[in-house]
Amino acid sequence: MDAFLTQWYLLCKHIFYQKFDLKFNEMSLPTSNKKLLSKRITQMSPSATIAMSQMARDLRAKGHDVISLSLGEPDFDTPQHIKDAAKKALDDGKTKYTPVPGLVELREAIKTKFKRDNDIDCDINQIVVSNGAKQSLANLSLTMLEEGDEVIIFSPYWVSYYEIVRLGLGTPVILDAGIETDFKVTAAQLDNAITNNTKFILFSSPCNPTGSVYEEHELKAIADVVAKYDDVYIVADEIYEYINFTGKHVSIGSFENVKDRTITVNGFSKGFAMTGWRLGYICAPKEIAAACSKMQSQFTSGATAFGQAAAAHALLSDMSPTHEMAKAYRSRRDMLMGKLREIPGFKVNQPEGAFYIFPDISALFGKKNGDTVINNSVDLCNYLLQTVHVALVPGSAFGNDNCLRISYAASDEQLLEAVRRIKKGVEQLS
Repeated sequence: MDAFLTQWYLLCKHIFYQKFDLKFNEMSLPTSNKKLLSKRITQMSPSATIAMSQMARDLRAKGHDVISLSLGEPDFDTPQHIKDAAKKALDDGKTKYTPVPGLVELREAIKTKFKRDNDIDCDINQIVVSNGAKQSLANLSLTMLEEGDEVIIFSPYWVSYYEIVRLGLGTPVILDAGIETDFKVTAAQLDNAITNNTKFILFSSPCNPTGSVYEEHELKAIADVVAKYDDVYIVADEIYEYINFTGKHVSIGSFENVKDRTITVNGFSKGFAMTGWRLGYICAPKEIAAACSKMQSQFTSGATAFGQAAAAHALLSDMSPTHEMAKAYRSRRDMLMGKLREIPGFKVNQPEGAFYIFPDISALFGKKNGDTVINNSVDLCNYLLQTVHVALVPGSAFGNDNCLRISYAASDEQLLEAVRRIKKGVEQLS
C-alpha cells in the first residue's frame, strides 16, 4: 500500500471509529506489536487535518498540481517587527531555559492584553505559556480530568478536542448544531446536557471549523446556565480572536458570574501568523494554572526564550498587520462564498470569523460518477482530491458528516482555481 493509500486508510479509520465511538483494539496492530504500544496510543485517532495535508503532499510529489485548502495555517508571513524582536532577543542572549509558566515579561504583556482586549482582570500567576494552544488544552485535560468525568464539547468542534479529552480519560459529550443555527449550540441544549459528571464545557469562538462567532447575548445565556452549577467550568478557545468580522470580540471570561470558573485559551499562531513559533497560553484560576505549570514541567518545561520575547513585543506593539490580515481574510470570505453558492448541492452560511467556510454538502449524498458513489463527506473529499486535485477536510472529522471544511488561508488565485475545480468535479456527479 503506497503512502497515499496508507494515509487515506488512517483517515477513514479515524472517522469511522470517532463517529461510532468505537475504539481501536489491539488487533489493529501486527501481532508482534501487541505488547509494544499502550492502549492510550492505539485507541487515539490521528488528526484528520494533518492526514489530509499529508495526502495532498504525497499526491503533489507524484507530479499532480494539488491545491490544498485543508490546513488551518495563515498564508501570511510573521510581521517583520515581530521577527526583528526575536532577532534582537537572540542578540541580547535570550537563549537559556525559561520559567515553566513563561517569561515574566510575556505574562505581563498577556495580562495587559487580557485587560485591554477582553475585559479580563488577572494576575500573572493565572497565566501559563505553553508550546502552542494545543499543549495548553492538553495540560488542562491531564490536570483536570479523571475517569468518569464528562466534557461537553460544542459541535462542530476542532478535530483535536475529542482526542485531547480522551487522553485525559474524560468522556466527550457532544452537543450538535447545524447550519440552520449557524452551527451554534444554544444555552437550552447545554442546560439539558449538564450532569453530575460534567467537569467543563469546551468550545471555540470564532470557531474552527465553522467560522461561527458567539454574540454577547448568546455567551451571556451560556454563562447564566453554567453559573447555576458550582462545579462546572468553561474552557473557551479564543485562538481566532483577532480574525473576527463582527466588529467586537466578546470573551465569556469577562462575565462576572463565571469569571472565576472560566479558562481562556489563546495563542499567537492565527492572529500574528506565528504557527511555527509554537506559543499558546491560558488564563485560569490560580489552582488550575499551577497544576498546568506542574504538568508542563514534566513534559516540555518552558517555551523558547527568544520566541516569548518576540511574542511580548507582538502584543504591546503595532497591531496594524494583524488587522490588515483580518481584512484580507474577510475579503476572501466574501469572494469565496459567492462562488461556492454557484456549486450545485452546496449550502453555505456566512461565517463571521476565523478563515473557514463549512458548507453543507448532504444534498450530494447518493450521487455518483462512474463507480464512485458519494455517501458521506469522506467520499466527497476523496473524490475531489483524486479527480480535481483539491484537498479539503471531511466534516465528520469535526463532528458533522453533512459538511466539509474549506480553509481560505490561501491566495485569491488559488481559491478561485480551487472553487472552479470543485464545481467541475461536482457537476460530473449525477
